[in-house]
Amino acid sequence: MKFDREQGSSNFIRSYVAGTVHVGERAFTGPFIISADSIIDDWSPPDIAMLAAGHLQPALALEPEVILLGTGERQRFPPAALGHAVLGLGIGIEAMDTAAACRTFNVLVSEYRRVVAVLYPR
Repeated sequence: MKFDREQGSSNFIRSYVAGTVHVGERAFTGPFIISADSIIDDWSPPDIAMLAAGHLQPALALEPEVILLGTGERQRFPPAALGHAVLGLGIGIEAMDTAAACRTFNVLVSEYRRVVAVLYPR
């Protein structure tokens, strides 16, 4: 899936093809975190089924109003405790397949929302 619109100096996801997310000229095949102005690619999270709030500290440090969790080619849900912990901080969290997370991220960035996407390309 290719996305056409670019946003000034904001990070914008150009495309997602199963297993690879393209941001600008960079291609990501492993998990990473992206916001409008930051990319954290040295993040080594566990499988989604083992994800805990502590693993999201780099994303939380970006002070989002919402976190999108892109779970690969299909939607998977993290442990309920993760959602409760993030919601307890006053931050929304939504789990969806990575293609949907990429589309949603671009829309929210274009609306100047404080969104962070935590993406598992595979």
